[in-house]
Amino acid sequence: MTPEPTSPREEKSSRHEDPAGQRKPAQQERPSTGEKPSWRSSSLVELVLIVAVALGLALGIQAFLVKPYRIPTESMVPTLAIGQRVLVNRLGNSFGDPQLGDVTVFHPPSGSSDDVCGTTGGPYQPEQEGRACSRPTQDMAEVNFIKRIVGGPGDTLAVRDGHVILNGKRQREPFIAACNGGGGCDLPRPITIPKDHYFMMGDNRGSSDDSRFWGPVPRDWIIGNAFGTYWPPKRIGLL
Repeated sequence: MTPEPTSPREEKSSRHEDPAGQRKPAQQERPSTGEKPSWRSSSLVELVLIVAVALGLALGIQAFLVKPYRIPTESMVPTLAIGQRVLVNRLGNSFGDPQLGDVTVFHPPSGSSDDVCGTTGGPYQPEQEGRACSRPTQDMAEVNFIKRIVGGPGDTLAVRDGHVILNGKRQREPFIAACNGGGGCDLPRPITIPKDHYFMMGDNRGSSDDSRFWGPVPRDWIIGNAFGTYWPPKRIGLL
């Protein structure tokens, strides 16, 4: 018997024809492998890297550039209140000398814990001496203080009614709180600040434990100057 010819419709269903007229066998579907897309794992790795870099930058900035500090006492009232937070430039003093008027974070001498002056063996009484402590103890304390620089190397310094007399001239200090007879308010006998040392005083002159009682601070013990405050929000601003 003669086989029946294949209809054109059946032939198209069994073969494919490309534009060149060559016939190709029909493509078979590939079975699913069941593997999940790799974009999820790559996104997770990217997120971990971003977090790690951000954390590293934050730690680096705090260690070498800018560090936040909290005000623990009332010694800088009215400029800074207890609990207020400031930002300190840790790099600025590497390119220049500290300046008069800078609000500065530093390590005090070890004698600051008991008001021991480097020129005495016990607690210093500036009122009895009539002058501020002229030299710190030799060792540095590990704590941090924040005060204002009121005198530098080679300056002569006395205190009258809480106001600084620097090199014989009373300084204009509109930012201080009145002394009101507190400790160290009147120290008429001038001292000379040693080389590479800075004299620190709190703005709350009658309630500040500062260089009057334990002496000037070596330059190497200065951490940096506070340049701004960021908390509480109503006191955000520059210093």
